[in-house]
Amino acid sequence: MFALLGVYQFRMQGTTVDPRIPEQSASLVTSGVYQFSRNPMYVGMLLMLVGWGIYLGNIASFLMLPVFILYMNRFQIMPEETFMAERFGLAYQQYIKSVRRWL
Repeated sequence: MFALLGVYQFRMQGTTVDPRIPEQSASLVTSGVYQFSRNPMYVGMLLMLVGWGIYLGNIASFLMLPVFILYMNRFQIMPEETFMAERFGLAYQQYIKSVRRWL
């Protein structure tokens, strides 16, 4: 649900959901669920992985959660943040000071 709220906010602002094409970012979304997390779609994915691990009842699936977080931070979120800082400047810098990356 958390991830879907993020998608909804992006759609409401008329900006792209696809992280592969950040240059199509039309606006900086800071309302709705983005008041609580800068990356609610990734938080939603993490929550789905937690749920999947509970469903499977497999401890190994929980050991992979830190790997997911590290990977997403390094290869997805950090490049996105660099782009957003260049694109939206001071507004983005103020946003990251008031809203956490995950939760």
